[in-house]
Amino acid sequence: MPMAIAITVRRAREIDAEGVSACLESAFAPYRAGYTCLAYEDTVLTPEDVRERMRHMSVYVASVPDFEVAATLASSVDGREGHLRGMAVHPAWQGCFVADHLLRSVEDDLAEAGCERLTLDTTLPLERAIRFYERHGFRATGRVTDFFGMPLHEYAKNLSARRS
Repeated sequence: MPMAIAITVRRAREIDAEGVSACLESAFAPYRAGYTCLAYEDTVLTPEDVRERMRHMSVYVASVPDFEVAATLASSVDGREGHLRGMAVHPAWQGCFVADHLLRSVEDDLAEAGCERLTLDTTLPLERAIRFYERHGFRATGRVTDFFGMPLHEYAKNLSARRS
């Protein structure tokens, strides 16, 4: 039986920028060869880029004992629609329910803010992430855009059923 771990989800602070950047780097490093250079740079942010994202989006971190940034996820809100960006889990914590806890916490915040629909975009090299999103109720919308020379696939989930 797996051992229970304490997972804390909170909004990132400016001091977390280096940890968020390191988490993104470690999580996406195995996929680097499948990304164009510009797509990888836009995905794996520098600490300065993380601070800039914090000015425009809510950036969350999931912490576990002795690991301040085990996972990260950013969200934005436009009316009744929320959008997720930059979900990453440090390889040491993948498969340990940290991602589940983080996603659920962010979805709860967005639902409480009045969001009825939630979207995210992902690339095909992230097969494991796509399966994770689908297990959590996201479905491909069929919308595909260009992400620095790579196809970017939109997934969406209805949040309105959560509000009651």
